Amino acid sequence: MYNAIGYATQTPTAPLTPMKFTRRDPRPDDVAIEILYCGVCHSDIHQARNDWGFAVYPVMPGHEIVGKVTAVGDKVTKHRVGDLVGVGCMVDSCRECSACKEDLEQYCLEGATMTYCTPDRVDGSNTMGGYSDSIVVSEHFVVRIPEKLDLASAAPLLCAGITTYSPLQHYGVEAGDKVGILGMGGLGHMGIKFAKAMGAEVTLFTRSEAKAAEAYRQGADHVIVSTDPQQMKAAADSFDFLLDTIPVPHDLNPYLETLRFDGVHILVGLIEPVEPALNAFNLVFKRRVLAGSLIGGIAETQEMLDFSAEHGITCDIEMLDIKNINEAFERVVKGDVKYRFVIDMKTLKA
Repeated sequence: MYNAIGYATQTPTAPLTPMKFTRRDPRPDDVAIEILYCGVCHSDIHQARNDWGFAVYPVMPGHEIVGKVTAVGDKVTKHRVGDLVGVGCMVDSCRECSACKEDLEQYCLEGATMTYCTPDRVDGSNTMGGYSDSIVVSEHFVVRIPEKLDLASAAPLLCAGITTYSPLQHYGVEAGDKVGILGMGGLGHMGIKFAKAMGAEVTLFTRSEAKAAEAYRQGADHVIVSTDPQQMKAAADSFDFLLDTIPVPHDLNPYLETLRFDGVHILVGLIEPVEPALNAFNLVFKRRVLAGSLIGGIAETQEMLDFSAEHGITCDIEMLDIKNINEAFERVVKGDVKYRFVIDMKTLKA
């Protein structure tokens, strides 16, 4: 067993504090990793506070992990000691169902094993995430970090990056398509970067005109203020795709009306009931599609990292001392970060 230390919370209302625990010895297909950086995702906060109702305590969050391989099991072939690698939102799946066989482990029919707050498939222990100094993961769920990527700003690609890349790829965004990005946060700014790199004409939809300059800086071609009825009316029937990163309930109907016929509105931020009600007319009479997408499979995550390296895409980050993690949580809730905190794990030992 590996002695490890990280930051965890013991109850939904308790702060994250240092916790000593053990990591398993590597199984034959395992990779042991010294964690160098870990991104802070809003879902970490939801889980720590049990907002979704299925947290298992203690909760040690973190699923945007970049580190260095320190040991490998005797059946490992993809990674070697010293390699720079990443671990995202999943650390295992059944590997036998139709979804897993199509490299869509996130849709595993038996349920993927998430990087934290999920029973390990072998020993039943509660998985502990990347707010720690080390992790042990099956090699299938470990990806290679390309040399061209900055390690710290690559960490959020393992969640925010793949969450936005995957649906754009799946629905076939290509050069010349008109893509709208809804929301300008950790997911939204990545959506702009990926859609632009795919050759699309990119428009940010935002409620705040003050975000226009930032949207253009990120690469957007246009900005539409969604609270302006005239701007929304002018955009009617014009978009091929909408990537909706807004994490709270919002009226989808005005946005659907901006899609051309056969257009696709993809939800990646909202996992709550749609309110107000959807007007099916907006779908039926233009053969529009409302869809959802969850992160991406492991092979596609590697593809996304390679694409990011090729196109110089990383996440905009603010470095974080892990001792300030509770203050960082409050800032994330307030939207006071551009656009992801990344923990420098050296601060865990300082």
